[in-house]
Amino acid sequence: MNISEIKQRLIDGNDRFVADKLDGKLQDSNRRNELTSGQEPYAIILSCADSRVVPELAFDAGLGELFVVRVAGNVANSSSLASIEYAVAHCGSTVIVVLGHQSCGAVTAAVNGGDNGYSLNHLLSHITPALSASEKGASVNDIVKKNAELNAKELINRSSIIREAVEAGKLEILPAYYNLDSGKVEFL
Repeated sequence: MNISEIKQRLIDGNDRFVADKLDGKLQDSNRRNELTSGQEPYAIILSCADSRVVPELAFDAGLGELFVVRVAGNVANSSSLASIEYAVAHCGSTVIVVLGHQSCGAVTAAVNGGDNGYSLNHLLSHITPALSASEKGASVNDIVKKNAELNAKELINRSSIIREAVEAGKLEILPAYYNLDSGKVEFL
């Protein structure tokens, strides 16, 4: 599958999800057995850890189709970046979707500021660039979109594996936004 076919597959899967017409393919014991020898996910999804955002459902994907990395705020930190590099270098994935979502709690916490403890403060520091790049008074959802766009760029800036694959035309990175109310994914 080429990159444009993969993007269309993601769009079509999301359309089925929004219409409540999931096909539920590739989710049985036969598929599990097929995957015991390895994986070849066609896309990587850097998603928020929010329990309301489930990429496999949102894109109507089966077992082994998506390599999903979840971290609050869908940030490109060292661990999420390393996981994505693995999928690019060893699984043959050719599309990365950086998936922000409506009413993100991590972005809201970054907007509100304050001391959230060492670990959460460190995580929120990865969202600060989106705050700085947004217009004064921007909504949380606008900052979420900016955060997805900036983290898509951060993947290229911080990883030679990802940058070289993009430059060679073997990989495309797509920032996106998930609407909690409708389930619709907007590619930004």
